[in-house]
Amino acid sequence: MTSPLPHIIGLTGSIAMGKSTVAAMFEDAGVPVFDADAEVRRMQGPGGALLAEIEAAFPGSTGDQGVLREELGSIVFADADALARLEMIVHPAVAKARETFLLDNSDVPLVVFDIPLLFEKGGADRVNTIVVVSAPADVQRRRVLARAGMTEEKFERILELQMPDAQKRERADHVIDTGTPLEETRAQVQALVDKLKAGLHR
Repeated sequence: MTSPLPHIIGLTGSIAMGKSTVAAMFEDAGVPVFDADAEVRRMQGPGGALLAEIEAAFPGSTGDQGVLREELGSIVFADADALARLEMIVHPAVAKARETFLLDNSDVPLVVFDIPLLFEKGGADRVNTIVVVSAPADVQRRRVLARAGMTEEKFERILELQMPDAQKRERADHVIDTGTPLEETRAQVQALVDKLKAGLHR
């Protein structure tokens, strides 16, 4: 019996765990990647498809360069109802883009959905295999605090909004360790791609 293709890998991980790096490694291994965050940035950027709807819901939150992140952030992140309204605009659009991506890649064995809040937003049931990117807590903290504008307070706030790394690892089908040298991480990704492809039957 043949398995439906493509096989969907849900790629997730907490802040600064190296998820974007691992997503690029999947692409290098020939696996198409749908980056949910990048899609949102595109739709909210200059000329983006969501600008008119966002401006109508949150006047003054967009400009010639797209969504004005600070203005929109000041509106939604302190107001749960406002955030929910924004998500009702963004999430259906992302879902539609994801379906288009799947149709465009219907002839390949594997694809990756790069979804930061895979568990938190209930997307785990829409993928075939869950891959969590993880690194030791001290490595994560060092990476985060090296980012421009990041503070201990901001970091703690982000952690509060995300499922703890240990819980993500428990729920994962596979864990990619990014606390290792890059080439070791790349080898982990390639080995996983090979394993998943070997388990598929056309």
